[in-house]
Amino acid sequence: MLETKDLKVYFKSRGKLIKAVDKISISLDKGKILGIVGESGSGKTTLIRAIIGTQKIDGGSILFNGRDMSKFKSKDWKEFRRSVQMIYQDPFDAIDPRYKVYDTVAEGLRAQGLVNNKEEEKKLVYETLERVNLTPPEKFAEAYVTQLSGGQLQRVSIARSLILKPSIILADEPVSMLDVSIRAGILNIFTNLREVDNVGFAIVSHDISTLAYVADELVIMYMGKLMESGNTDEVIEKPLNPYTQALLSAVPVPDPLYKNPNRVMLKGEISYEHFKYGCRLYPRCPFAMDICAKEEPKIIEVSPGHKVACHLFLKG
Repeated sequence: MLETKDLKVYFKSRGKLIKAVDKISISLDKGKILGIVGESGSGKTTLIRAIIGTQKIDGGSILFNGRDMSKFKSKDWKEFRRSVQMIYQDPFDAIDPRYKVYDTVAEGLRAQGLVNNKEEEKKLVYETLERVNLTPPEKFAEAYVTQLSGGQLQRVSIARSLILKPSIILADEPVSMLDVSIRAGILNIFTNLREVDNVGFAIVSHDISTLAYVADELVIMYMGKLMESGNTDEVIEKPLNPYTQALLSAVPVPDPLYKNPNRVMLKGEISYEHFKYGCRLYPRCPFAMDICAKEEPKIIEVSPGHKVACHLFLKG
């Protein structure tokens, strides 16, 4: 349903070309949850913004239902904007504080001309608030968004997207600003929408453990490149790229005395300033070889659906 092919988004910074998204190919179908994970600066948010149409692309293509979005006309964009919705990291910035919850959720219905009368609108708004566990809906509908907690406000964001009955929802760090105690509730809403409504999700996060909880497939990004992708269970249990291994090594464990014998730690921090040629992870990788500084690793499929880009793996 939604697919990118060799997608590129480049920027210039201090005279240097930054390849924020570099030849990324992913696909997202209805009823599936795709997790896109990487540190800040990996290009995952830029990728999502390019897909939704708010970021200009510099190469490659984005296909929606098999059609190239660069050739969309106004009617095509209208269909796309109803079918593909976005949930942002900070609901406080994404929602106008002057509006009541009711008007915030109903806004899309009105813009798309999807209701015939006030009674139909009210019924849909209340039903949608119940779907995201904002009950009783009568109470929350009349509240101003400034009266809500962060978790409640993010549920309003979800309701605003859900009321349009989208096929795909793109979520950029949807739980990173929320207390740990309420993150699971938001993620459970996503899984319920996937199971009941067959909604497909692309969820961006820097936390691989969060995505392991909900995602069917994972895409690991670093400095604009795809490092590894595949079925979530396989990527978690058999990580091939040192970057994936490092992300998993950074996940906290309950036992403070436990020492992971296979822990992988990267050197320094993510930086485009230190990259010139070859593999982008080379300056930080504890397993780096000479070839890593010279040649960019190709993406290969090691098992059905499980792909990796790493010279170390190719050599071994």
